[in-house]
Amino acid sequence: MRKKIEEKNNSVTRRDFIKTSAAMGMATLLSGRAAVFAQPSNKLRVALIGCGGRGKGALKDCMDAGRHIGLELEVVATADWFKDRAEQAGQPYGLPESRCFSGADGYRKLLETNADVVLMATPPSFRPVHFEAAVNAGKHVFMEKPVAVDPPGARRLIEAGELAKKKGLSVVAGIQRRHQTVYLRTQYAVANGAIGKVRGGCVWWCGTIPWIHPRKSGQSDADYMVNNWVNFVEMSGDHIVEQHVHNLDVANWFIGHPPIRALGLGGRARRKTGNQFDFFGIQYDYADDLHIQSMCRQMSGCYNRAMEHIVGSEGSTFGDGSGMDSHKSIDIPDFPGHDNPYVQEHIDLLNSILDEKPINEARNVAESTLTAIMGRISAYTGQIVRWSDLTENQDSPWYNLVLKPTAEDFEKGEVVAPPDDVIPIPGRADT
Repeated sequence: MRKKIEEKNNSVTRRDFIKTSAAMGMATLLSGRAAVFAQPSNKLRVALIGCGGRGKGALKDCMDAGRHIGLELEVVATADWFKDRAEQAGQPYGLPESRCFSGADGYRKLLETNADVVLMATPPSFRPVHFEAAVNAGKHVFMEKPVAVDPPGARRLIEAGELAKKKGLSVVAGIQRRHQTVYLRTQYAVANGAIGKVRGGCVWWCGTIPWIHPRKSGQSDADYMVNNWVNFVEMSGDHIVEQHVHNLDVANWFIGHPPIRALGLGGRARRKTGNQFDFFGIQYDYADDLHIQSMCRQMSGCYNRAMEHIVGSEGSTFGDGSGMDSHKSIDIPDFPGHDNPYVQEHIDLLNSILDEKPINEARNVAESTLTAIMGRISAYTGQIVRWSDLTENQDSPWYNLVLKPTAEDFEKGEVVAPPDDVIPIPGRADT
């Protein structure tokens, strides 16, 4: 949003207007005069695509962020595959049914509204198509991670992100550790030599299956896959992509670039739905003798761990700064922020719009998504997978790997669900 308010030949930014309005209100209160002020017309309008638990949470976080910085926000539309979910998400904000869209093309109708900021929390397979459409429509975007399930989708999202830069649009992704004070302080310390040169480390996300939604009698393939998306690789990318991307993003961030190759393994022991693995172990090679060992697992009754550990030539640290062993004194800035990093990422998005200083996290989150995809492909096939296989080498069997059904298949009504409980076998799989 780059419009300005002209008043007596002076250009006043949106932030200045809000500050001035607040000051006028306070002055009136202090003077003892009673007055009623109209709500400032200068506000941001927000819309949500994907109205499940994370989507509704993201919308609440965004509204909390607006209140935190004194910005008026108005929810103007919701969209979800299921109509009732779109309506439930809009109900707390007084949205009429006509502004709660559904179906595969619901996002298109939402993008035709007057929304300034669009939040995206659909299954990841839809993200490249929805993000591209939002950028083309001139919307600022918050999108949940991950942002693709296959290499072409990630490349498509990077391309749309570059267009967003040219348009001056802000793009923030749900990799909230990059907005969290303790991580910002740790990354600053590592970047400034607190543990010497980064030499390697480990990243983990070991937990349980988030949920399983068994197929209902008479349920269509499309409805079943959307409702049980977290258990299908075609929808989520598998949990190494959907969940472990957080920790892999921290590794890429602290090291400064994505890995050049991956060799991994994985398997399935307990899942009774979908077609994903239960566990992965990946060795990521970042060149220059720097390796990150990745482990992720979704199995009940096992030890849980979700964190990162970075080892340098002169010390080590966990990603959140705990247990830092440093042999160099670093003057670390404050990095003030909200106690809730899920709110802080929206604060950063809204502030970038108000200050007319767009930020763009599309490439960062897409590269971290590709890092996870690279590990998944290696585990599924048993082969070494190189970064160039996903980004440059068009002769690679994985460069044009597309997981189906795609987002376009959902819009065309051509969804055929893969069979449950049929998984890749390393050495024989082609995905």
